[in-house]
Amino acid sequence: MTTTTAADSTFDVISPATGRVVAVHPLGSARDVDDAVARARDAADWWTSLGFDERAHRLDAWRGIIARRATELADLVHMEMGKPRADAMLEIAMALEHLAWAAKNAGKVLRRRTVRSSALTLNQSASVEYLPLGVVGVIGPWNYPIFTPLGSLSFALAAGNTVVYKPSEYTPGVGVWLVEAFTEAVPEHPVLQVVTGDGSTGAALCRSGVNKIGFTGSTSTGKKVMAVCAETLTPVLMECGGKDALIVNSDADLDSAADAAVWGGLSNAGQTCLGVERVYVHDSIFDQFLDRIVAHASRIRAGSDTDAHIGPITMPSQVGVVRRHINDAIDKGGRVVLGGPDAVEGQFVQPTILVDVPENSVAVTEETFGPTLIVSRVRNMDEAVERANSSRYGLGLSVFSRRHGEDIARRIRTGAVSVNSYVLYAAVPGLPLGGVDDSGFGRVHGPDGLKEFTFPRAMTRQRFPSVLPLTTFRRTRWVDSLVRFLITLLHGRN
Repeated sequence: MTTTTAADSTFDVISPATGRVVAVHPLGSARDVDDAVARARDAADWWTSLGFDERAHRLDAWRGIIARRATELADLVHMEMGKPRADAMLEIAMALEHLAWAAKNAGKVLRRRTVRSSALTLNQSASVEYLPLGVVGVIGPWNYPIFTPLGSLSFALAAGNTVVYKPSEYTPGVGVWLVEAFTEAVPEHPVLQVVTGDGSTGAALCRSGVNKIGFTGSTSTGKKVMAVCAETLTPVLMECGGKDALIVNSDADLDSAADAAVWGGLSNAGQTCLGVERVYVHDSIFDQFLDRIVAHASRIRAGSDTDAHIGPITMPSQVGVVRRHINDAIDKGGRVVLGGPDAVEGQFVQPTILVDVPENSVAVTEETFGPTLIVSRVRNMDEAVERANSSRYGLGLSVFSRRHGEDIARRIRTGAVSVNSYVLYAAVPGLPLGGVDDSGFGRVHGPDGLKEFTFPRAMTRQRFPSVLPLTTFRRTRWVDSLVRFLITLLHGRN
């Protein structure tokens, strides 16, 4: 939670758990952003010139600093956005895996490689390489203030770019901490910088002339970012919201499925773009499954003490969204089996499970971003697929079925799938992560994530003069006749 001072030059960071001011940060102006981008531009040649191996060495040093001070960083996450320290530590562990992968594999993925010439260009040596864009601007989220931004920061840096980072105004201290740790590892030049602030600071970064913006946040904010970037044709990477489904077939391991649904829906107080918000369960095992998740979720408690499983709702405005979704589901005929309207207590929302909720309820159609689960009975997997595909989002998916999981998953339009588990595709560093439709476009992680912050450059080099000089006005009729013959020979038989 943030508030701006009267002078509008700084803003307060307020703990969502206690309501107390925990830090004060500068409210970055357009001038601050432009100055940071200019410094990054000056540092870009040096950082690129280091090459993949030396950059990897520096990124590994950064990783070591984060690992050694992980407890300090987890405490900061807990203080700023309320997440339990143990969950913050899990986030750090996942982030470091991806940082290590980017440093190790950037050269393998992006270095120049030869490309086979065609029959008409046998005299050419061909190659392609992936070059850094220059300066990348990253606008990060608050819900996973380490793991998510590092998916852009580390991959952009490994690819040879310098970066200006604008963290969320709810977790600016985490962003400052990460950049200060990087500066310890790379003290020579301002390769990675941070500018704290609110939406106006982010808009300034979009207008600053960076070579690309990597954005993570809500779909509505993402559209605003795209509109500003369109003014200067600045390309964007969009990691936006989700309304992920979990499908449980009749042959599923019900205990594993229930455990995944509860963790996927309630962890981080439901504030996860890849979180489970809709559960579609085969009619034949619906009652057994519902009993399991209600029993499991009943043991989960939101609070600020060390024994609490989940923390507060970080954004004050989101509490109203969660309450509206619960009430709308009930008003439309939904039934509460755990929690309900009384589960909303200040900034804390206790686990809530609803059934018999119509598909036109906002609790089904809009991103809730709270610890709620809508569990629905389906006649068969055809109905489950149809309902899962009815969302305008397409980020992640979980399917539980011993025999048909992959077949079911392939029928659903979504960027990532876990079969008989939840969200583990995000933990595999070599896999791309991103969505389709209102969940955004572009990818982080894996080779695709590295290429996202580069541009491909194709090159040909003539090895010897061509016996068929095609691209010249000195071309003869004999050559033209031969071209017609080759067209038939190479392609006319198909």
